[in-house]
Amino acid sequence: MARENALLTILIEKINSDTLVLPTLPAVALKVRRAADDPDINLNQMADVIGHDPSLSARMIKISNSGYLGRSVKVTSTQQAITRIGLRQIKNIATAVAMEQLFVSKNDIVKGYMDDIWAETVDTVACSLAALQIHIKLTKNRALTLESMMLAALIHNIGVLPVLTEAERHAEVFANPTFIDSAIEKSSGKIGGIIMQEWGFEPEFIEVASNFNDMSVTTEKISYLDMVRLGAALSGKLDKQKDTVFDASIEKGIVSDLSELLTDEFAELRDAAKQMFN
Repeated sequence: MARENALLTILIEKINSDTLVLPTLPAVALKVRRAADDPDINLNQMADVIGHDPSLSARMIKISNSGYLGRSVKVTSTQQAITRIGLRQIKNIATAVAMEQLFVSKNDIVKGYMDDIWAETVDTVACSLAALQIHIKLTKNRALTLESMMLAALIHNIGVLPVLTEAERHAEVFANPTFIDSAIEKSSGKIGGIIMQEWGFEPEFIEVASNFNDMSVTTEKISYLDMVRLGAALSGKLDKQKDTVFDASIEKGIVSDLSELLTDEFAELRDAAKQMFN
């Protein structure tokens, strides 16, 4: 117990003293976000920015050809992909597809955590996107966008990264599931909010990263926080809070009945979303 508390104590002290090492946004995502915020940017210039990273270019083409965007005509170039996705959405999608670069570690125990968390995150993303698409179809409510939904689901547990990094720095003491699980549970939300603020993300993303696991925090209107929680519950996470999440989803009108999410259509939408990360 002493060592378990020691890892948490280190994290809290570093948060309070502003010395916790936070993950940095992947360089290519940072470039795209800066370019997208330029009011004078055009599609050709954005395609050039993305074209400097072959991996991102390939992923953008894959996304633009996926069932996620619901198009049948295939595109073959970065410029065509950018045109299909659009400048408004490209910032969040580019950030989302670059996130996987952060989930790496050289320590076997920490790497196992990273791999598991990334896989669980992709499942949550896929279920969140499918649930939102069903919600939009049923209610015609387009207050939430698929592009922001993807990013919100991908960053919902971003706060675990500094916890795992700190455990890796002191692997001989803290690279142990008992210590890591406790530290993640008690500090990842606060750290996640700090990361989102440091990266300059909008309030809705800060809200998700900060409060995903705190069921006492709710929103008046249907929010990305609601949808990410629903996606996580549908993907098999949040066992203890699953009923609370499902009840809240019905009460808020995301769906009128859970059966609306237990359909072949939902499964097809979920699988199409997952394919973007394969």
